[in-house]
Amino acid sequence: MSDPGSVVQAVALAAGLAWASGLRLYLVLFLAGLLSHLGYLQLPESLKLLEHPLVMGASGLLLLAETVADKVPGFDSFWDSLQTFVRIPAGGLLAAFSLGTADPALMLAAGLVGGTITAGTALSKAGGRLAINTSPEPLSNWTASLGEEAAVLGGFWLMLTHPWVFLGLLALFLLLVVWLLPKLWRFLRAMIGRIAAFFRAGGSDANPPRV
Repeated sequence: MSDPGSVVQAVALAAGLAWASGLRLYLVLFLAGLLSHLGYLQLPESLKLLEHPLVMGASGLLLLAETVADKVPGFDSFWDSLQTFVRIPAGGLLAAFSLGTADPALMLAAGLVGGTITAGTALSKAGGRLAINTSPEPLSNWTASLGEEAAVLGGFWLMLTHPWVFLGLLALFLLLVVWLLPKLWRFLRAMIGRIAAFFRAGGSDANPPRV
């Protein structure tokens, strides 16, 4: 991997798989396997398993389930809360194995950085969806879901055709995540406080204190 172009492509692949896994892990797995099978994506041997029919079948079924779940207001946040525990380690592993048979120390570093990128993406997605779900109408939820799917597809295209452009946009995205996550955390804490206050008030009405 001494060719600079190959190095950039490998870095873009590792970062792209990690980033996209935070949004749509099963779309990433299925799409990577399909594109590799069709010859549009050159995966290292360590990720060739994604082309296996059983892996593609499983990722395709989970992709279908996630596509439906992600468009149901309220349930999408429940799905995200469960899938976050899958997306982060999976994104780290994809980033590590995307380097193929590289130095184990380099693969570990890629896994750690990749897992961090996935975590930032997944937490931003989950927090943003939670904020969207405070609105009763489903249109904003569907728009966000379709936008995430389009982002993954567009990201894959950029990753393959213009890796430098992809890495530049990814850097801007990560800066946005650093700015956004504290705001989402404050919003989440405020919402949990309101929910707790609501239940405390309900409990007081149901069991009024004795005089």
